[in-house]
Amino acid sequence: MQQENQSLIYLATPYTHNDRAVMQQRYELACEIAGLLILQRHLIFSPIAHSHSIAQIGRVPGDWKTWQPQCEGMLRRCDELWVVQMAGWETSVGIAAEISLAASLGLAISKLDPDTLDCTSWSSGRAIA
Repeated sequence: MQQENQSLIYLATPYTHNDRAVMQQRYELACEIAGLLILQRHLIFSPIAHSHSIAQIGRVPGDWKTWQPQCEGMLRRCDELWVVQMAGWETSVGIAAEISLAASLGLAISKLDPDTLDCTSWSSGRAIA
């Protein structure tokens, strides 16, 4: 059972790429990481895990412009932003926008290592339990 005061975490991962195979790999890694965090009893919202199937089956483009209103609306409902530092995160237009919005909302922003799942505060470098 989830605790009532548990933070809702928005899990930011890169997605858009010219190669559909890369997008599929990013989706799968986002799902894997989200699943592992859920097993650790974190309350996770992963926009990529949530939207990839909708984009494919519903024929919705996978670009940031299309998904920006959805992502921003969900981020406004979250308590924290965790940025998964997987390949492509530093050049992701969506992640840059999510970080900017989270900062303007005063949300806690953290970096997540995709290999170890170590989470550190974005500004302090302090490990998050």
